[in-house]
Amino acid sequence: MAAAPSIWVHGELAPDGSLAKISTEVATLARSLGEAGGRDVVGVVIAADPTPAATELARFVPRVLAVTEPATADHAAATIVGQRLAALIEREKPAYLIAGAGPEGRDVAGVVSALTGWGVLVNAVGVTWDDGPVVSMSVFGGKLTTTSRLTGDYGIVTVRPNAVSAEEGAAPGTVEPTAVDGELTLPQVRVVDRVEAAGAAAPIEEARIIVAGGRGVGGPDGFKVVEELAEALGGAVGATRAAVDSGWIPYAQQIGQTGKIVKPALYLALGISGAIQHKVGMQTAGTIVAVNRDPDAPIAEFADVVVIGDLFEVAPALLTALRARAG
Repeated sequence: MAAAPSIWVHGELAPDGSLAKISTEVATLARSLGEAGGRDVVGVVIAADPTPAATELARFVPRVLAVTEPATADHAAATIVGQRLAALIEREKPAYLIAGAGPEGRDVAGVVSALTGWGVLVNAVGVTWDDGPVVSMSVFGGKLTTTSRLTGDYGIVTVRPNAVSAEEGAAPGTVEPTAVDGELTLPQVRVVDRVEAAGAAAPIEEARIIVAGGRGVGGPDGFKVVEELAEALGGAVGATRAAVDSGWIPYAQQIGQTGKIVKPALYLALGISGAIQHKVGMQTAGTIVAVNRDPDAPIAEFADVVVIGDLFEVAPALLTALRARAG
């Protein structure tokens, strides 16, 4: 009897050519689905130099296909990767493709869907198996959670960052160099420059500690104490949409429904009311500590520790204690 069609994982590259963190999470999820459904799990990395990312992905899934595609070196990758992935899908006949719901993953999913005719379920916050993937999605600013499934036996699922904790497999898998024939027919976008944003060494989505400021910090000067606390704790700086929209801090630091989804061990919220749009971006943090003058602020309902007070009194006192402890 032929084996059931496999589950594929799109292996996304980080800017330095290593495997993106979101792909380790997606691979972990795909492996659990494969175990539940009795399906093989296969990773696919398509890049000018796929070897480093493919080798890393093989720590999470049993088999990885590595496709060398020179065009990704100086062009936006998603359209190119999507075409090569669609051609591989046509040849190998897997059942499902799981990708991260980041900028590249969304674009790749769109290209593959258009070229294969597969349906897409997007922004999953959880996926289980019941004769196929069952996808949970957060909608209406996090007020509701829906459960959906594909109508056929094939399809694509994109998974939000930090929806799953990455765990390596019991044994490393194999990497198989693979060629994909055919011309790239879709328009390509040439990369003419790359600008690295200033900030923390690690992306905010990967930070173990985040100190975030909201409307309550009062302005760009108010973020100085947020930045000082983040530095003292060895963490990253985050913000609410209100602070970003006011021009106090760059969009790259925005957390919430229209920003980043984070899962730090500690989330220190200064002057943040805790509106649902922000909550959906940080509610899975290990410990949430809120400093707010309003005891009735929504964040008091879900924070682990709430300090009722002026952040400009509490934060400096906390800084002093941290510096004294550090010697």
